[in-house]
Amino acid sequence: MEAMLGKNGVASSSEHLRLQGLDNLRSIHWNLSAPALYQEAIRRNEGTVTIGGALTVTTGVHTGRSPKDKFIVDTPSIHDQIDWGNVNRPISEENFDAMFQKVTAYLQGRDVFVQDCFAGADPTYRLNVRVITESAWPNLFARNMFIRPTPEQKEAFQPDFTVIHVPGLKAAGTADGVNSETFILVNFDKKMVLIGGSHYAGEIKKSIFGILNYLLPDRDVMPMHCSANVGSNGDSAIFFGLSGTGKTTLSADKSRILIGDDEHGWSKNGIFNFEGGCYAKVINLSEEAEPEIYATTHRFGTVLENVIFEPSSRQLHLSDKSLTENTRACYPLEFIENASSTGIADHPKNIVLLAADAFGVLPPISKLTPEQAMYHFLSGYTARVAGTEKGMGSQPEATFSTCFGGPFMPRRPTVYGQMLRDRLARHGGSCWLVNTGWSGGSVGDGAERMKIGYTRAMLRAALNGNLDATSLNSDNCFGLGIPDACPEVPPEILQPRKAWSDPKRYDSVANDLCGRFENNFQQFVDHVDKDVLAAGISAS
Repeated sequence: MEAMLGKNGVASSSEHLRLQGLDNLRSIHWNLSAPALYQEAIRRNEGTVTIGGALTVTTGVHTGRSPKDKFIVDTPSIHDQIDWGNVNRPISEENFDAMFQKVTAYLQGRDVFVQDCFAGADPTYRLNVRVITESAWPNLFARNMFIRPTPEQKEAFQPDFTVIHVPGLKAAGTADGVNSETFILVNFDKKMVLIGGSHYAGEIKKSIFGILNYLLPDRDVMPMHCSANVGSNGDSAIFFGLSGTGKTTLSADKSRILIGDDEHGWSKNGIFNFEGGCYAKVINLSEEAEPEIYATTHRFGTVLENVIFEPSSRQLHLSDKSLTENTRACYPLEFIENASSTGIADHPKNIVLLAADAFGVLPPISKLTPEQAMYHFLSGYTARVAGTEKGMGSQPEATFSTCFGGPFMPRRPTVYGQMLRDRLARHGGSCWLVNTGWSGGSVGDGAERMKIGYTRAMLRAALNGNLDATSLNSDNCFGLGIPDACPEVPPEILQPRKAWSDPKRYDSVANDLCGRFENNFQQFVDHVDKDVLAAGISAS
């Protein structure tokens, strides 16, 4: 049956969705609160309440994104603007329309959950997003991750984009114009996203991020896959980094205000968060090292994905990776005590590029020129650790994800790279490359990862200006400027070659990584200025 619109926000008439092609729905749960979504999730056996109050769920086969199953509808209005290839795969309008008919038919006679929300803390650039899900907990995920409108704003809400999440519907693979039973289809003309065949809720947030990454450059806003915080003097900093580099951890600093942990825009006014929540990786999360994030895993309102717990006590086992290494906590930004109430800050004074170098050869911190900043931004380097992902061998694997967010960048990478360079020229600021990976050897050599206390000390010194007056020593291999001293950090830590017991082996491993950088950057050589190429890395 259909429920009528009530002031308590429990449900709404179906008329709101008929205009979007959704009809004959059983009941519509409209903008439910967190407690109400908990109640529905428990009633439907979608999850379990674990110790402290978090809602813990499993996502089945898909415990991460499905990049090969994401498609953009190829229409004349966007065709020339998209960087088509392995990341941005086309699908026809006809295939999209056929899949939409399958989605609407699938939802007939079913309950749906609807959450109206904003993407973008700056009202000038925000996107009105409507998320429609067949289950309760992904709706709570959306409520946590995006910015919640006021009751008055909900009354007048009109979606700019609609996401329909139906993991219970499976595609027919190539017969439907896709690769498998999973599909993530983005249609810019119809302003709609269809997600099916995967329970992984991260597809919801990342689809909206990709949409903003396409739309905002036309408004002179640089979209960024980064975290951000701001000091007591209004000095903001942004942190780029791939999964496992410490982006979320390092930006959650008690001495600074957290703007956001994952996705931001940089406009003429400054930086702003796209989201209203955080989506933190929690495998091996330590209460001692990361108390703010740890506390969220034991709090009502948090959604935990694929986290193992003891059935009788409901005690969490955050080190258990039996389901996946990619265990996640999704929580509202206000769960972090020192989070910004506005999600907005001034132009950044410091830009930090994070790399977890499992080869153990990059300096723990180095200062970049604007040309080097563009080079390393386009490179987007980190190294995955052997054994942490299915199918990896015994050695570290170099990973290059352009702009530190390649899977979410619909336009050509140099569009975003040039925007960074232009903003550095316009607003100034220092750029740092920080290695949160290994020191004294590669991961396979028994070397230890850089102590988080040292990394935090280096970042503090960079952000508060203590490294500005420090002389820089040129790194002969990577051409990077390494500070010769840093408070609270032993001098030998700063020079990676000195930390290795076998300097010649260091030279060999470092030269090999230089070659990987060089090979990866070949895709950009025809699209960047000569000074950027000259600032790059090459093997000897």
